[in-house]
Amino acid sequence: MQKKLISLLILFICSLAQAQKPNQDSLMLSNIYNHVLTQGKCYDDLRFLCKDIGHRLAGSESASRAIQWGKKTLEDCGADNVFLMPVEVPKWTRGSYESGKYKLKGGGVIEKSVSLTALGGSVGTGGLIKGQIIEVKTFEELAILGEEKIRGKIVFFNKAMDAALINTGAAYGGAYPIRGKGPSEAAKYGAVACLIRSLTLADDNYPHTGMTSYEDGVVRIPAAALSAVASRQLSQDLKIQPDLEFELQLSCEAYDRTVQANVVAEIRGSKFPDEYITIGGHLDSWDIGEGAHDDGCGIVQSIEVLRTLLALGYKPLHTIRIVLFINEEFGNDGGETYARVCREENKIHVAAVESDAGGFTPVGFNCDLNDLQFQQIQTWLPLLEPYNLFRFRRGGSGVDIRPLKDERIALFGLNVDGQRYFDFHHSNNDRFENVNRRELELGAAAMAALTYLLDQSGIPANP
Repeated sequence: MQKKLISLLILFICSLAQAQKPNQDSLMLSNIYNHVLTQGKCYDDLRFLCKDIGHRLAGSESASRAIQWGKKTLEDCGADNVFLMPVEVPKWTRGSYESGKYKLKGGGVIEKSVSLTALGGSVGTGGLIKGQIIEVKTFEELAILGEEKIRGKIVFFNKAMDAALINTGAAYGGAYPIRGKGPSEAAKYGAVACLIRSLTLADDNYPHTGMTSYEDGVVRIPAAALSAVASRQLSQDLKIQPDLEFELQLSCEAYDRTVQANVVAEIRGSKFPDEYITIGGHLDSWDIGEGAHDDGCGIVQSIEVLRTLLALGYKPLHTIRIVLFINEEFGNDGGETYARVCREENKIHVAAVESDAGGFTPVGFNCDLNDLQFQQIQTWLPLLEPYNLFRFRRGGSGVDIRPLKDERIALFGLNVDGQRYFDFHHSNNDRFENVNRRELELGAAAMAALTYLLDQSGIPANP
């Protein structure tokens, strides 16, 4: 009888503990959201990053200033440990001028200037380049035309992002190969320069830059992105005057690689100090605009995770790392270096979370994990649904944290309502004024909430 009573008591205590745990988690999530939305500082951090530092192109002086700002900000938050991890990065500038124009004949000559910007990594023109425009949409069209019709001319890739796709990231992915490979593909047929339609769904006059990659053994030709409006106008004018000549000048220049750094801050784990949960975004940006959505928002949201957990007196079980990665835009040197160093130091990662989709309303997380891990995530949905975090989809996470992938780690990318993201992405329109304070703060709170749940529950490795 006594043994039976003891067994019943144990069952009662266990069931009580199980009932209390969701209540504890719910209370903690409520405290996280209350703190971020009423006392958070991420919006002020973003204002300083954008307005006082500005763009943060990898290898630039402004990127170096941003690194020192990130280090001091994390120290001021009260992190247990803050340090710089050296990273070798490229150094490139677009120079002091970039211009494009052409003359349209008919009842007189009309000279039209074109809104454009050099693609990241482009070579300069070395003066003025002139050439007849050849308009195509795909690499297949380019191949059909061949060297006979392309040599000595300027190839214009007029391929728009697919507006019919609800997933704007998929639309971007469908057009991205043109920007990445277009210049080298055009050069194979003897083109002297390459123009591409900006990767944006907005119908505006802001050209959008981004990295282009030159293929080894292929002549490097100047490459620039035209705004959506300029692309449409040029295409229309080519129908009127197919042989119009385009004039292009770019003063881009590349230098030797240099050393900058990832910024790393830690809250030491109380139970599993040698197991890590990494939270981050990329500190670098392109050199036009202020890098507000891409990825200033991810940086200040990551800092806010650390600040919030410390302000609430939370003692994590695992060591939580905040990482401000350098040079995601120009080759992901920060992410690759971080993963390599962690492996060299035998750092065990339980999970990593990244924000690099802009400071828009969060709706959930993209998840790169195994079946067992995904099943565990599903048990958290009742806790997260009150905060409109309902979309947990497998696949994708983030460029910076992807090199950490192994058989154990679970990777998460903040998923937002990204319908407007490519209005700003890589353009002069990516400015602080175009970030909504509440949406930014909701993203920071979502990241902090997920960090807490990952820390409390752990995440099962592959069986």
